Amino acid sequence: MNIVIDSNVLFSAMIKDSITRRIILEYDGIFLFPSFIFQEMEKHKEELLIKSGMDIKDFNEILGIILKKVIIIPEEVLFQYRDEALEIIRDIELDDVLFIACALAYNDSIIWSDDKKLKEQTKIKIINTNEFIELLKWKTD
Repeated sequence: MNIVIDSNVLFSAMIKDSITRRIILEYDGIFLFPSFIFQEMEKHKEELLIKSGMDIKDFNEILGIILKKVIIIPEEVLFQYRDEALEIIRDIELDDVLFIACALAYNDSIIWSDDKKLKEQTKIKIINTNEFIELLKWKTD
């Protein structure tokens, strides 16, 4: 199973030492990120630094640790899935089109997101943090 992490999950992990961060760091598998997530992070970096209370050095250190658990998917890979992703997400949340494209690009993918609107589409399985915790329990039982 491939797990695509959306920006709200990444940002949550960056802001505080939470269950989200622990899941990312302790999960045995690898996560997928569309590469544009870094543009999004750069756009919100000041806000993330303020909310996290970290200085830039600590912030970058945490980010580096998280990135060891991630495969970054270039936009060129996602481009061929963009139209299908747009069709799926058109009336829901256009900002999430590249996360949908990322899930389409890799068989057996789900998206980890706490965005309730994403669940309105039915093509890609979306799980929130609590559902991911349950999935991990099921896999370890």
